[in-house]
Amino acid sequence: MSSYNPGLYFDELFGSMDLPAEHTALIRQRLSGLDFDELRRRAQDVERELYNLGITFIVYSEKDAVDRILPFDIIPRVISAKEWTHLEAGVTQRVTALNLFLHDIYHDQKILKDGIIPRDLVEGNHNFRPQMIGLDVPFNTYIHIMGTDLVRDRFGTFRVLEDNGRVPSGVSYVVENRHMMQRVFPDLVQDIGIRPVDNYGHKLLDAMMEIAPTGVDDPQVVLLSPGTYNSAYFEHIFLAREMGVPLVEGRDLVVENDRVYMKTTNGLAPVHSIYRRLDDAFLDPRAFNPDSLLGVPGILDAYRKGNVALANAIGTGVADDKAVYCYVPRMIKYYLDQEAIIPNVDTRICREPDALQYTLDHLAELVVKPVGEAGGYGITIGPRASKAELDDCRAKLLADPSNYISQPVVDLSVCPTVTDDGIEPRHVDLRPFAITGKNTWVLPGGLSRVALKKGTLIVNSSQGGGSKDTWVLEGGAA
Repeated sequence: MSSYNPGLYFDELFGSMDLPAEHTALIRQRLSGLDFDELRRRAQDVERELYNLGITFIVYSEKDAVDRILPFDIIPRVISAKEWTHLEAGVTQRVTALNLFLHDIYHDQKILKDGIIPRDLVEGNHNFRPQMIGLDVPFNTYIHIMGTDLVRDRFGTFRVLEDNGRVPSGVSYVVENRHMMQRVFPDLVQDIGIRPVDNYGHKLLDAMMEIAPTGVDDPQVVLLSPGTYNSAYFEHIFLAREMGVPLVEGRDLVVENDRVYMKTTNGLAPVHSIYRRLDDAFLDPRAFNPDSLLGVPGILDAYRKGNVALANAIGTGVADDKAVYCYVPRMIKYYLDQEAIIPNVDTRICREPDALQYTLDHLAELVVKPVGEAGGYGITIGPRASKAELDDCRAKLLADPSNYISQPVVDLSVCPTVTDDGIEPRHVDLRPFAITGKNTWVLPGGLSRVALKKGTLIVNSSQGGGSKDTWVLEGGAA
């Protein structure tokens, strides 16, 4: 670690000159006591164990790849108790505002009538579901599982990069990463005072049972998966096991008399609450995409009549949109009369003429993103793009400006990472997970994704990124 140099970036383990990371002193001391060969050996042990345990994901863009392990870096990302208090409050505030927004747009639409958000941006959104208008959901909660992507700039300020309110993934790696560190690095973990993450499955099950139809004493919860070819299928298995509930596919469920049943060897068994891991479009071929073979015909009618609960609710994708994201601070002010605890990254909506012109004029300095994509696809990072890539981006912007936003390049914070050339800084982000039933609970930590390729800012696993264990220290920890 003596030769480690984070450059001008804020470092998650060392901090900065203005904001030194005093809470990581003991961890840094222990890491310094290990030579590089020992770190490499333990990293190789982790890689073998990940493969043997089947902790994998699928990259759709690689036609020859079936399953890959998610690369794991053994140097943890550490968050102090004080920092976590701030992040927890900010994530809770954001989830609260987004749920109020979703209830509003499917009911009185006050925020649209008051002109806080353009009506066409909401009602013209391809994730807006007219079938949800006037439908009440338990506790007015639409987003039960939320993943909020956070980045930290060179000044150490956390900012929200985007919201994931449809089917956010990655929490299984949070839990498995911790288990991995406890097995491979017991000498580093010991007596540090790290908040646990093992109870995520119990919290998720509690929320799923909370939202079940009233009058059911012992609700049957299931996890609905698109199947084995989904990129996050390992996570579906993991979460079903953690909750102790059946993992089902659409063909395992049937709707009769507007009630949902699961096919079992003993006949049909009622289902009351479904944690779904497939998008609206595939959920009910009678209501949405008629070609879908993944969903359950008639499930929307059962849902509308209150006979089954769905998490997340249908129609949450409006709040997941990168253009709507720009208005979340205004939502927070409108619904809660508060300022955003965690600010957004400065964002321009290219559907607005001034913002489009600014983006075109400064294309080589900005990050341009399609509003509906995820996984790092379709992004152009201006300072690192070739002339051909910039020309292609310009053409797409001019052809369909409503499909894009632009943001300044954020100098993402870095964390020491084991590479073939030694311990080097690599950029990281953070995805905390919040569960909301009647109330909101935020998992202490989250998924820290790391851009393993030198110099890249894209941390997504689908683009070659990996992950780190995220340690939230208990109050008073060194």
